[in-house]
Amino acid sequence: QVQLEESGGGLVQAGGSLRLSCAASGRTFSQNVVGWFRQAPGKEREFVAAIGSGIYYADFVKGRFTISRDNAKNTVYLQMNSLKPEDTAVYYCAPKLSSGSLSNFKSYGYWGQGTQVTVSS
Repeated sequence: QVQLEESGGGLVQAGGSLRLSCAASGRTFSQNVVGWFRQAPGKEREFVAAIGSGIYYADFVKGRFTISRDNAKNTVYLQMNSLKPEDTAVYYCAPKLSSGSLSNFKSYGYWGQGTQVTVSS
């Protein structure tokens, strides 16, 4: 059974940092692009970052967030610095399973439960 588990979220003040982890079990995703997405209440799930043969970021996180992976641990990380209140959302990770757009959540599968990030002003 394939499972993705996100962790590392929490409550932080604006300007603070968090490091999210995405651990996969059941199969390895070292050959897949893995993406981070986020979803705020009432909004659609939006692309944050992805890592594969290259690294890709949404414009609104460039220079603040860093995605990385440890294939030996089958884990992908998202280091988030200079957090802003508008970064508040549930953060999800998933492997890209189709040839669709990198930034479209419909191209991904095996979603975990997500981890809540709340940034206070």
